This record gives sequence, C-alpha cells and structure tokens, in this order.
Amino acid sequence: MITIEHTPYGLDVSLFSEFTLHDFKEMEQAVLECVQKGEKPSVLVDLTQVMDFTIDMALEELKFMRAHEHDFHRIAVAVSDTWMKLAAHLAGLFTHTEVQYFDDSASARSWLETAD
Repeated sequence: MITIEHTPYGLDVSLFSEFTLHDFKEMEQAVLECVQKGEKPSVLVDLTQVMDFTIDMALEELKFMRAHEHDFHRIAVAVSDTWMKLAAHLAGLFTHTEVQYFDDSASARSWLETAD
C-alpha cells in the first residue's frame, strides 16, 4: 500500500507492507506530474513500514532512476530494516541525485525542508 502527499519541497511517499510494481507506478506518476509542471521535486520515501518488495518493482525503480535522475532535487529515504537499507542504498548508486538515508521519516523530512 502507498500514500503520496504533496509538500512544499515535493512529495512524501509512504509505503506499507510490500512495495509492489503497482505502488511504484503510482509514485512514478506523481513524480512525473511534478516534473511536467516544471518542478524539480525533492522526495521523501518512507520505507520504515515495508517488510518486502517485489523484483519487478526493483527493476522498474532502476530504469526510472536512470531515465529521470536529473528530474529530482534531493531524495530522502527513511528505512530502518538492514536489508531494506542495503537494497535502497544499492538503488541509490545508480543515480547522480543527492540521496540520504535516515532511520526515521522525521529526520528525513527535516533534511528536505532545510535543502538549499
């Protein structure tokens, strides 16, 4: 399950249980809508409640990040699980966008709100 909220800096995306391809497509659409409006959004991706992800989602994420890496300002990933943190970090290696990892969404949000 996914929730997406528009914020002054861009988007807050929270995921619950399993991160699926359908969830990723919803997030992708929200990002592309911001970009089409001429925005370069920062995105908070809260994975603290995710217990698993699907392989097709992971492959789509890599393709999307490579194709749109210059469309983002910053990406903050809130993730507490060690394996999820490793997977998120590996995906972050495929982009030139500034990506930071946090143990909780409040710290991630604070970093985005103080972006230069």
